[in-house]
Amino acid sequence: MRRQLDLPPAAGRGALLVTAVAAVTALAACAPTVGDVFPEVPGALERFAALPPPAPLAPAAPAEPECTPAPLERRAAAVLVVGIPGARTAEDPLAQQVVDLGVGGVFLSESNLGSPGQVRALTAGMRERAARPLLVATDEESGRVSTTRALTGGGPSPRRLAQTRTPEEVRAQAAELGARLHDLGVDLDLAPLLDLDDGPADGVVGDRSFSGDPATAAAYGLAFSAGLADAGVVPTVKHFPGHGASSTDTHTDDAVVDASLDELAARDLVPFVQAVDAGVPVVMLNHVQYAALDPGVPASLSPRAYDLLRDLGFEGVAITDSLGMGAVNLRWDFPEAAVLAVTAGADAVLTTDGRHAVRMRDALVAAVASGTLPEARLSEAAARVTALAGGDPVAMSCLDVDVPSGHPRAPLGSA
Repeated sequence: MRRQLDLPPAAGRGALLVTAVAAVTALAACAPTVGDVFPEVPGALERFAALPPPAPLAPAAPAEPECTPAPLERRAAAVLVVGIPGARTAEDPLAQQVVDLGVGGVFLSESNLGSPGQVRALTAGMRERAARPLLVATDEESGRVSTTRALTGGGPSPRRLAQTRTPEEVRAQAAELGARLHDLGVDLDLAPLLDLDDGPADGVVGDRSFSGDPATAAAYGLAFSAGLADAGVVPTVKHFPGHGASSTDTHTDDAVVDASLDELAARDLVPFVQAVDAGVPVVMLNHVQYAALDPGVPASLSPRAYDLLRDLGFEGVAITDSLGMGAVNLRWDFPEAAVLAVTAGADAVLTTDGRHAVRMRDALVAAVASGTLPEARLSEAAARVTALAGGDPVAMSCLDVDVPSGHPRAPLGSA
């Protein structure tokens, strides 16, 4: 409670004020002077007056300069992972163009592969030319999708592996495959699949899947993933949120899944949940449309699909399937698709044809300038891809991000 002061009536307040002023004046008159303080020191007053004025206070230290990210063009290029069709040497014009552009990674297809020595020279030459750490990716699943079969020997289909070997044996085989890829200069493999399928072997997913059972697919997929990581190759689990529920090939046409979110969570999402819990570094999103997410929009361009992945606790790099596939490219040109993907939540945008890289980079820059793509979203994506490649995400985007290593956080389970 505020205490009330007992003041005299207004008529008496003037007298009180006069008395107070008189008292202050009297005290000032009694205040000691310099001569009073030093009465026995001759010339004290003069010497005191002659003292130099006090030195001014040192100026405050300047504030630490704020972090300046890399130019917008560099951040836009950093999210691109592009193919170099037909290039066999680092001096190939397309290889030089995309490396000089500053792409985050290059993708090797069969057209780039001759002999082991040739591939080593190609990858080493591109890395030497690059001004930043460069990812070199390929698509080696074992089985029918085996981009490097001519050089690495390929192997049994994932379904056959799960039927004939233990998860520990699959991990060892994947480590051997990873060692051969690493020797060629490859450090990112777009495998393994965690899709569920126990139908015909030649189906859209078919024997590319380890199993139609979620637990089995997870155990073997994570064993394959860990084996690649053991050899120093970054694995990529795919195709989130699960391609097995669709029988349509998104390379050529639209694919639609009508399952509810609860139905997806009960089956297709199970291996991905376990993969995120295990610390996978990269997840690829497919081009299937899910009625439970953003109807009519492929998962690779769907904000709700990326939100779902992050809600699982994923902290790594989210990469699209190739934007040149029909389910995307028949509706959106490469530049527009790149903007839609990064805006939705993609960190890395994949296309197997790097001849579109400049247009894609320019579209991302223009989208930031127009406000269509938040600059913070592009910076986050560039930081994650840079960290994955072994670069400095702070120098790129002023963001300190960590990407999981790919090694399991807990012992692998058995099927």
